[in-house]
Amino acid sequence: MIAKTARLAALFVPLAAIAGFSASAQAQDWTPTRNVEFVAPANPGGGWDTLARTASRVIQEEGLSESSFATINVPGGGGAVAWAQIARDEGNPHKLFATSPPIILVPLAGTSRYDHNDFTPIARLITDYAIVLVPADSEYQTLGDLFEALKADSSLSIGGGSAPGSMDHIAMAGAADAAGLEAASVNYIPFSGGGEAMTNLMGGHVEAVIGGAGEAVGQLGEGSELRALGVSSEERLGGELADIPTFQEQGVDYTFDIWRGVMGAPGMPAEAVAYYEDLFARMLETEGWQEARDQLGWIDAYQDSETFGAFLDAQEEQFSGVLSELGLIR
Repeated sequence: MIAKTARLAALFVPLAAIAGFSASAQAQDWTPTRNVEFVAPANPGGGWDTLARTASRVIQEEGLSESSFATINVPGGGGAVAWAQIARDEGNPHKLFATSPPIILVPLAGTSRYDHNDFTPIARLITDYAIVLVPADSEYQTLGDLFEALKADSSLSIGGGSAPGSMDHIAMAGAADAAGLEAASVNYIPFSGGGEAMTNLMGGHVEAVIGGAGEAVGQLGEGSELRALGVSSEERLGGELADIPTFQEQGVDYTFDIWRGVMGAPGMPAEAVAYYEDLFARMLETEGWQEARDQLGWIDAYQDSETFGAFLDAQEEQFSGVLSELGLIR
């Protein structure tokens, strides 16, 4: 049993201080010669899709690049299908993909032959948080209500938009552990992205869904078919999510950060990496990005390519121990 004070939260390093990061960014000679494919390795509506579409829109609206960034959804295998396609496109400087903890977790769980070492780190961009959703008419009014029901009936299912042993599963298992349940007993049902998970929740196929808070914003509010029970942040989020209590407020001593960033095809030329590093650094400084970020409840957490690569290596080491402890590693 892991410590109740978010043993899993220790997987995530403190947010990078980004003040002044753009001062070191320098103009690069290389620029895209055609449209850039920005792959979201899941169906529309999930965290990867939200990040890719938001970044692409801001880059276009702010005039940061002469080339268009086209979001392409490649669902399947918790990201593994997309990664297999991208891995075959070695050296392509016009292919990016949105990434987050599953790039570490899915390979560790044995469901992808490709891991972060097979791709080019570009930049970490933001931190998101996990959110637990139920239908608007659900009998569960608090997170405690849901966990009491899970204690009484372990067959009750919790959906998520990532593969077994991956981000959403880990987030829910850690929260369950902090609430006094056996983490490995959570009946987790994987879907191909947060959008599909929420659709199945509205269809009554699962009791609740856990996913990224940013991807849930558009599904909440007056007249919504869904209702949020809690978020995994240390403090309440702002914007549309300001009224949602944290796990800790409800007696579940647990936090969980979801970093999100951008990676590229294997063997991307150094000059292309430098171009994208500078592009995303400038994007984070724009009003368009800051408005979208605040609306989605994200926190800027920029890391350049080298720092992001080292962070990913550390994540792999830390996740290995936690997955073993939870009995989720294969």
